[in-house]
Amino acid sequence: MSTTAAMHIPTMIVDDQADIRLLMRLLIDRANEGLVVVAEAANGQEAIDQAEHVDPLVIVLDQMMPEMNGVETAARLRATRPTQVIVLCTAYLDDEVIAHAKRVGVTHCISKETVQQLPDLIRQAVGA
Repeated sequence: MSTTAAMHIPTMIVDDQADIRLLMRLLIDRANEGLVVVAEAANGQEAIDQAEHVDPLVIVLDQMMPEMNGVETAARLRATRPTQVIVLCTAYLDDEVIAHAKRVGVTHCISKETVQQLPDLIRQAVGA
């Protein structure tokens, strides 16, 4: 048995679009190597509230959400959860957004065009 398969990686998906959350969940579920979706949220505030209860190791955040975008959400999460892996998923990998995201504690950025690579990115981010 590989280390990856034995490692439990609780993950939360945060996106205001239900179809994108479903796609990410399917990708993670099909990876079937310790990756487990433990929660989903439709906005940043829901993510902050749920993170307190489910304690995910990885949080995948959409950048463009109403009320609180992904970078703002990441900054608030990072303030209370300094060791979590935060992945920002965006339709546009803009250098300025990426730089700002990294400054507030986002661990990795991924384009929605390459979201199929999400399970590998998560495993890499946690060292699995």
